[in-house]
Amino acid sequence: MTIDSSIRLRPAEPADATAIRDIVRAAYAKWVPVIGREPLPMRADYDKAVAEHSFDLAVEEDRIVGMIETMLADDHLWIENVCVAPLSQGRGIGRLLLEQAERRAAGADRPELRLLTNGAFEANVSLYKRHGYAIDREEPFMNGVTVYMSKKLAP
Repeated sequence: MTIDSSIRLRPAEPADATAIRDIVRAAYAKWVPVIGREPLPMRADYDKAVAEHSFDLAVEEDRIVGMIETMLADDHLWIENVCVAPLSQGRGIGRLLLEQAERRAAGADRPELRLLTNGAFEANVSLYKRHGYAIDREEPFMNGVTVYMSKKLAP
């Protein structure tokens, strides 16, 4: 799959918080009937998150079409959230964002990336596996299963 060259990445600014919230709510809406509730990212305070975490935005024609939220930990980069606007899915934007997280981890001398997802989000688990992530463990959570995944970067 080739990435659409009209997509550029930029860091988020505080003024982007509302657009980030809107994109997260739109991207996760399809999972509400699957798990019977709003996924936790739909309920996050993005004004606070943008102030405290790193966000990289995928932008097309000044419109945010995807985002990845990351945090540096002592020995890894944590991916808190990654999503692509529903109308922009399937174009490689998620891959572009995951690659950006890898560059961020490498630049910060973190040899591993970690994330979690809901086990009911089978498409997401498959996507991460295709991008080199492995399942580390699964834990029960709110009548479902949380899947913890990680990817080690090449030395």
